[in-house]
Formats: sequence, structure tokens, C-alpha cells
Amino acid sequence: MQLPVRFGKYELQEFLGGGMSHVYRALDTVIGRQVAVKILTGDAARDVEAKERFLHEARISGTIQHDHIVTIHDYGEEEGFPYIVMEFLRGGDLRDAIRNGQAGDLLNRLRIAAETASALEFCHQRGIIHRDIKPENIFLEQSGRSKIMDFGISKAAGFNLTKAGNTMGTPYYMSPEQVMGVNITPQVDVYSYGIVLYELFTGERLVSGDSMERLFYVILNENPDPLKLQSAGAPKALADLVVKCAAKKPEERFQGFGAVRQALASVITEVRDGVAPRPGPSGAANTTTKKPAPAIKLGPIMAAGLCALLLGGAGLWFLLNKDKVKPGPTPPGNTGPAPTLAAKGGNMNLVPAGEFLFGSSRSPVKLPAFYMDVTEVGNRAYREFATASGHALPDAFAADAPSLPVTNVSFTDAKEFCTWAGKRLPDEREWEKAARGADGRNYPWGNDGRSAMANVSAKGPAPVDSFETGASPYKLLHMTGNVWEWIDHPHTPSAQAIESFGKMLTPKPTANEPWHYIKGGAYDRTLAEGVVYEWSSVPGRFTSPTIGFRCAQDLPESK
Repeated sequence: MQLPVRFGKYELQEFLGGGMSHVYRALDTVIGRQVAVKILTGDAARDVEAKERFLHEARISGTIQHDHIVTIHDYGEEEGFPYIVMEFLRGGDLRDAIRNGQAGDLLNRLRIAAETASALEFCHQRGIIHRDIKPENIFLEQSGRSKIMDFGISKAAGFNLTKAGNTMGTPYYMSPEQVMGVNITPQVDVYSYGIVLYELFTGERLVSGDSMERLFYVILNENPDPLKLQSAGAPKALADLVVKCAAKKPEERFQGFGAVRQALASVITEVRDGVAPRPGPSGAANTTTKKPAPAIKLGPIMAAGLCALLLGGAGLWFLLNKDKVKPGPTPPGNTGPAPTLAAKGGNMNLVPAGEFLFGSSRSPVKLPAFYMDVTEVGNRAYREFATASGHALPDAFAADAPSLPVTNVSFTDAKEFCTWAGKRLPDEREWEKAARGADGRNYPWGNDGRSAMANVSAKGPAPVDSFETGASPYKLLHMTGNVWEWIDHPHTPSAQAIESFGKMLTPKPTANEPWHYIKGGAYDRTLAEGVVYEWSSVPGRFTSPTIGFRCAQDLPESK
């Protein structure tokens, strides 16, 4: 057909691909939103079973709302053609990322694994079995966030579209139960997930063959090789996890994705703290390179020892014997760090030491205490800095709006302000703990997606001291919405990110220049994009009217 063309209230603008159904980038003409419209073809629409399966996908997908599952906005039938309307995503699927070597480093691939496990656990809790987990059905947005899609052959409790004995799924990722056509339980997703992980970390398919008989033989009889996973850079704990997921007998696998996520969290912590080997440039293990960490990122025992040295020998004895000592009165003048700190460039609140649940996998991480700015840095404070230091003001600086957040600042601009104020930019874990507290919540105020709690889907930024009802557990404002905030997190960007920013920057960015995260979402984004554990990858020289920052500061005794 000649595009653009109207299809109900949707204007189909670009053909994206398809087989039995065609997918288009489209415009919802009622609310002006870009969407993806999936339309069953005429031949498929005349097939009763194909049509029922298509509508089944719409009904199942429409009941699922999760950060790592593609969102369904609408579905129905127009002039005899069933259709599904989904969020429009930019990026590519995991198949292309693996094939092109763009799945990222070990930590990035572990993040994809954790996000996928979280989404599947969510489905299983609602009685939904996907039954077709494969790299093509895991989409990677340009930001790097993963989303499961295509619930066309999923099975909900009380609903079975296939007859007993039929095999449904993609042969390379089918479980033994699917091959045999019996006992379809949530464990089939655990198996397929394990096979996908094997491919994600080795770059090779586990199951291959030149005939269906050969494929089925491999599925029923051959196991993943943990040594091959380890030679590709996977730590032993991760190799063991993959092997257990892909066990032939359902009862020998992890019993649900809650257990998978817990095991992954341990692996992620191990890798992040530099214990496990990381893949080198060619994918081989590099056992000599560990992730650099700031000096204050000490393990629990070392941190305790350092504090003891600062406090003296008596302090060390107390830390080692604190469970045997009954608390006494607090000595005069020793009340601990102040909950608030009047500081140059903006007041700060204390984020106490201790463990919190980090990332989409909610991995337990311990941090020392630190201070964080109560608000994003505003125009008033930035002007003071520029006047005192001779630093140039950013483009389109709103001198007449001193209470609005400063924007159009690069990572270097933000870092220089923090240095001037005697502070520094937060790292990823510090920012996230300050935003979500210790209990792993999705937003600063909790897990409920109330848009009124944050400045999102708006026309412009709000004053930095507004939206107090949406404050974090440490009374920090605008950690979801208003403006993105720079994070001191140098990393290697994805190929998709480089390509995307190549359209906005001159000269075009490369993987070798500094890249950092921004977190928290912005006023022009939806609330879902402000989930506190999400991030976007941005060149350090990039500036935008939607990017600002806030500062952190060590406690005096941590210096």
C-alpha cells in the first residue's frame, strides 16, 4: 500500500516488517503519540486459528504492565483486519546485538539477563507462560533497556489454544517438554531462558542441526558446556546458573524466576566488585583487569577497619565485639553526622550508610554514608559559580528564572561546578540509593505510578524546590522527572547509542570518547522513563534543555 494511509484513528507512516502480520510505525492521531501497529494480513485473518491466536496475544499482552515488557496500548479490528497497537521502540532485538557483537560487556549482558528474568517472573506470578523465549523476542532499546515481546503462543491459566501433543515454540529454544508435547509448565520458560543466556554469553547457539530430528536429539540429550561459557568470560557461578536453567528435567531447574534473579544478583555483585574475570576485547576472559572503584568503595571488613583506625584502637575493639556490648548513653558531642548540611551551591541531606537494593534485579549493595543535594542545581547557584570562576554560562541560560534547574550543561560543566562547591558528581549506586532508599522501590515515593508526584509529560521544567510530595526517603526532590541528571559512570556505549547520537552531534561521537549515564527522566518523558534504576547512555560533551545535575559529598571522616 502507498504510505502514509489512515487505518482507523492511526496514520500508518512506515512499514517495519512482518510475516503473517505486518508492523508499521504509526501516529495515533487522537493524542499525537508515535506507536507501532501490528496488523494481521488478509490471508491470516481468514484462518480462524491464526486470527484467534493473534487476538489471544492482544488479550494476554494487554493485561501485562511491566518495565521490561512491551506495552500494549490498544487492540481491535478494523475493516476485518485484527490489529494490536504497541509502544514504538527504537533499537533492535537481542539476536542482532549478539550477531553484531553489540550486547556490551559482561555487566551489561548480566543486566539484560536480570531484566528479562524480572519480566518473566512477573508473567509467571500472573499465570502466564510465554513459551517462546528467544533472542528475537527480547528487544533492546537505544538506551540499552530490554523488553520482552511477542506473546503470540503464550499460555494463560485456564486457556490452551493448542491441542495436546502439539509442539509450540521456536525449535532452537524449545524445552524437552515442548518437544515431547507434554507437561507445559512455567519451567519451559526457565529452560528457554537458559538457552538464550548460553548464546548471550558465548555468542553461539547451543542447539543446532541440519534436520528437525537432529535438533530434537540435541534438546533431549545434550547439555550446555560450562567450560565453554567460562572460556568466553563468564564466571563459574554464571556458567553453573546457565547449566541449571537448561537442565533436561523440569524439577532440576531453578524453581521459578525468583530463584534465578537471586542467583543472578550474586553474580552481578561478584562481577561489579571486581571478583570475577571480565571479558577482554575479543570476548576471552581477562583475569588481570578489575573494575576500578572509588577509594571509598571498600568492602564491609575493610571499611570497618578504616573507620576503626580513624576512631582509635578502642573503636576497633567495639566494632569487632559490638554484639557483646550493651548500648550506653551517647557521649556528649558525638551525635554522628548531621542529617542536613548547609553547603556551597545548595543544601544537602544525609544518605546513611548501609545496604540497599540496587538495579532492576534489586541486588543487595552496601554503601558508606554520604550527602546528596536536596535539589537539582538551579540557575541562581550556577550563575554564582560562573561569576566566581569565570566559567561560561550555558546556551539559553534562563537568567530571569533563578529557581529553575540549570540545563544545557555538559558532564564537564557539571563536574566543574561540583568541584567549585567542594562536592563531586554522584556515581550510579549513590544516586540510585538516594533516589529509592533501601527497599528497592521503583520511584522515590514508592512503587505506585502516580504521575502527579513528578514533573513528567510536561512542557517545561519546574522550580527545583517543588513537588515535595514526590520526595525520596531522604527528602530529596525531583529524582524522578524535571530534568535528567548527570552520573559519574564512565562506560563503553552500545552501537545503537553511538548511531543515535551521531545524528545529533558534530563531529559524530565514538566509543573512545567519554560517555556517562544520565538518570531520573525529564519533564518531556513519561513517568515510566523515570524509574529510578533506569538510565540512558550519553556522550559527556552532549548538552540538552532536559539535562541538569545535582552533587554529592563524602562525609568528613570518609575523606
